[in-house]
Amino acid sequence: MPEQSFLPGFEAAPRPTDRLFFAIYPDAAAAAQIARLAQQLRAEHGLQGKPLKPERFHVTLHHLGDYAGLPQDLVAAACGAAASVAAAPFDVTFDRVASFTSAPRNRPFVLRGDDGLAPLAAFQQSLGEALKKTVLGRWAKPGFTPHVTLLYDDRSVPAQAVTPVSWTAREFVLVHSLMGQTLHVPLARWPLHA
Repeated sequence: MPEQSFLPGFEAAPRPTDRLFFAIYPDAAAAAQIARLAQQLRAEHGLQGKPLKPERFHVTLHHLGDYAGLPQDLVAAACGAAASVAAAPFDVTFDRVASFTSAPRNRPFVLRGDDGLAPLAAFQQSLGEALKKTVLGRWAKPGFTPHVTLLYDDRSVPAQAVTPVSWTAREFVLVHSLMGQTLHVPLARWPLHA
């Protein structure tokens, strides 16, 4: 097969290596409970996917894009938006699990919830309003499906109730994810104050 030539000025865009997002992490006790639940459900449903490490369990509030390199101007804009948000600590409760079925393979198997996530949804909206005032406004999406990914698997598991997992959110974090390396690096944290 002949080698493909490239026209000057039409080179492929660099492959993204860095992801930015805002997240809320469970406290250590809740993360340990989530890890036990993931192992239990994996065995019950015969799933092959490996559960995430407890330190990677989180709720994504806003995805801020994937980039080739860490864009410091966008990090600064995200930090400015986050610093403008004032909120009190709030409780988070997840009480069911299900697979997201949008992909045919490698489906996220996640913790979900309903009433126990209203304060989380309100906070996500407040942060989104702050983002809309910056160059990151396009990432402030109105739809929000709060979840904690437990693992990825090709099998689909229907929704089912589980023993509730709860914690009090006391901070939110700007996270730098090194794509393909399963590594999350906190760039900045903002405490929630009463």
